[in-house]
Amino acid sequence: MTTAHFPLAILGGGLGGLTLARVLHVHGVDAPVLELDASADARVQGGMLDIHHDTGQQALRRAGLHEEFLDRVHPGGQAVRVLDKHAAVAHEDADDPDGGRPEIDRGDLRRLLLGSLPEGAVQWGAKAVAVRPLGGGGHEVALADGRRFTTDLLVGADGAWSRVRPLLTDATPAYTGVSFVELDLRDADVRHPEAASLAGGGMFFALGDGKGFLGHRETDGSLHLYVALRTGEEWLNTIDFGDTPAVKAAVLAHFGDWDPALRRMVADADGPPTPRRIHALPAGLRWETRPGVTLLGDAAHLMSPFAGEGANLALFDGAELARHLLAHPGDTGTAVKSYEQEMFDRAAEKAHESAEALGILFHPQAPAPLVDVFTAPPAPGHP
Repeated sequence: MTTAHFPLAILGGGLGGLTLARVLHVHGVDAPVLELDASADARVQGGMLDIHHDTGQQALRRAGLHEEFLDRVHPGGQAVRVLDKHAAVAHEDADDPDGGRPEIDRGDLRRLLLGSLPEGAVQWGAKAVAVRPLGGGGHEVALADGRRFTTDLLVGADGAWSRVRPLLTDATPAYTGVSFVELDLRDADVRHPEAASLAGGGMFFALGDGKGFLGHRETDGSLHLYVALRTGEEWLNTIDFGDTPAVKAAVLAHFGDWDPALRRMVADADGPPTPRRIHALPAGLRWETRPGVTLLGDAAHLMSPFAGEGANLALFDGAELARHLLAHPGDTGTAVKSYEQEMFDRAAEKAHESAEALGILFHPQAPAPLVDVFTAPPAPGHP
């Protein structure tokens, strides 16, 4: 089988890889994105994202997509409600349509990026099974279907369990001590009015005893719920996720003294629950720059989701790597080194913030520490 060659190849078609491809395309440089999914609609892309003014939105501006992004944001999505385990409201913020963190459905954002690329830019069903360095800084990637390609610059945008990361570091994601069970309450205002009333119109938290419910309204009217527990890494393995009633019973056993209306959010949820362990790479992870390879997004700095930084950093990484490559045409070594040095500092700061947020949300005295965060004066320069 003939081995294809690409001057630059992006492994992974998530938000970061697509942003890199789009910003390069805007400047006349096309690079293939190789994505393991069979198609754009092969799997659900996740819930709502708050896109920050200084990172994610800046990346979308560089991609020429900011206005289209604003057309897709979720009205009301910046509202926040914080409850205690007795369903008493501890803090509430109304939606701010002029706020710096508008919400968008992850799937809508990915479709926006995909639609901005030329036909054939994304190669679907391209699952990498092996990556190896070649002489002179090149790399060869073997795909599950037997194809191979070589590239002068391989960008690992392939997520938490990156195939490219081992070329640069032996660091691997570690369990953070928190597990989720994800649930959906569909058409919440009509079918689940009690839950809809409790949650409000945007993001909500119900916290106490080092555990809680985290949720948000979605653009289709559903309520997406993450039931979060500080628990051992193997706890989810003790539950049969093919038996939805058994899953709900196992979850509710941890919330026996919580308000009945909160418990009914779990009991009345629609569809099959989804288990999810929260992992993170070491905060402040760095590596020595090496020829012909780099990382972005979760492949570079996987962190817990509790500060809302992961997607924003992936978008910004993609835009920043493109900026450095365009600033150093023909000198990818200099471009990658300058990109990585800035990315390391940026990611370290946000990873520490994310770890701190985990401690705040699942503090024994929650929700009080979270209320303190929301009521503190804003930092200078932040909306």
